[in-house]
Amino acid sequence: MKLTHINEQGDAHMVDVGEKAITRRTAQAQAVVTMQPETLHMILSDQAKKGDVLGCARIAGILAAKRTAELIPMCHAIPIDNVAVDIAPQGDTQLRIVVTARCTWKTGIEMEALTAASVAALTVYDMCKAVDRSMCIDAVCLLQKSGGKSGDFCREPR
Repeated sequence: MKLTHINEQGDAHMVDVGEKAITRRTAQAQAVVTMQPETLHMILSDQAKKGDVLGCARIAGILAAKRTAELIPMCHAIPIDNVAVDIAPQGDTQLRIVVTARCTWKTGIEMEALTAASVAALTVYDMCKAVDRSMCIDAVCLLQKSGGKSGDFCREPR
């Protein structure tokens, strides 16, 4: 398997997508924030001193998807059709952030979905760190993708 971002000399370079076909592409990624039960209760009851944690995290995720090419060196700036950030509690200590991103373009949208999930999780941490510095962000991963030359991918449940 050859890495497409490495040229024949072993140097990193941006992939030329000029000849690729435009197709409909979707990617879904997640991040999980684990926290103290009291912190999750504070978030869900909208009592955080910094404001609406979930609303800010959603907006931050959408913004992050739109700015991914500025953060990840070899990413192409792509026209994003849609980004949806869904945040739901899991048990009494976790928030699961799932981002679904769509585009109709020559290259995929996986990095945008992963970046959005990560930044949404970081926003939760930032807004709640004063009351819970023990929060942990993990399980950042691509859940599924469709479209493009490489076809579909769906993560096996753990």
